[in-house]
Amino acid sequence: MAINWFPGHMNRARNQIEEAMPDIDLVVEVLDSRLPYSSTNPLVDELRVGKPCIKVLNKADLSDPKITKLWIEHFEKQDNTHALALVAEDHKQSQKLIQLIKNIVNQSEDKKTNIRVMIMGIPNVGKSTLINSLAGRYIANTGDEPAVTKRQQMIDLKNGVVLSDTPGILWPKFENFHSGYRLATSGAIKNTAMEYEDVAMYALEYLSKAYPEALMTRYKLEVLPESGESLLDMVARKRGCIRSGGKVDLHKAGEIVLHDFRSGKIGLLSLETPEMMVAEEIIAEELILAKELAKAERKRLALKGKRFQTPKKERPAK
Repeated sequence: MAINWFPGHMNRARNQIEEAMPDIDLVVEVLDSRLPYSSTNPLVDELRVGKPCIKVLNKADLSDPKITKLWIEHFEKQDNTHALALVAEDHKQSQKLIQLIKNIVNQSEDKKTNIRVMIMGIPNVGKSTLINSLAGRYIANTGDEPAVTKRQQMIDLKNGVVLSDTPGILWPKFENFHSGYRLATSGAIKNTAMEYEDVAMYALEYLSKAYPEALMTRYKLEVLPESGESLLDMVARKRGCIRSGGKVDLHKAGEIVLHDFRSGKIGLLSLETPEMMVAEEIIAEELILAKELAKAERKRLALKGKRFQTPKKERPAK
């Protein structure tokens, strides 16, 4: 599956973040708690250049709490990194983030200088929702479509913390193709950049192994086939997704499955674990190495061909 989603404004956003970073005290990266690895951006650790970071696992009311706990422990082991799971819409929960920020930066009660915090996150992880919750009022635009925040803005919370909001950015390419599917499943990638049935098949195949009972209960299934395609076909028939002539409408069924996942109707689900990511990163690194070796070999052969190429005879001057 090819997912096309890296518009030019995301590249501009990267440059804006890099320019603003020297004046920032702490970075908050908002993640989707259902896919913390796939929704993190490798550019964050690259751009924060040693600044302390809080990984906020948002949408904790939709993820598997046991898996979320594993991810918090995983992030806490990383250098100069803290982790917190919450639901951005809940104002009381968001205030825990403010306290954690102050504890990390060690702001005293009488300190007059504000703590400057940059909030980062890929599209549709709830970054703008969190900002509104922290401010206690409507500040940042929110929406279901990715990349709603278009430009950088400063928000003074009037409590010793000033937020620097940034446009949601993804990274230039996926080395781990699973991440592309997981992001599409969660809604972080625009619907126009993916095939519903393709993404739904991927999600169903994983969920049938990780959460079989939840799937069977939601779609009233007695058995679960091994392939995502067969499972989506069963869901389509159960939900009446049949076109004229008796043809199964997999596109409509795919929309239903993805909507059910995103809204939590199937259950509290997580799409990845820290253990899975270790194995997938090894495979991704092997693929990168293989590509680099193949590229080097093509370059070597091209140079060799030029070296032994017979020069053209010059025509005699008239």
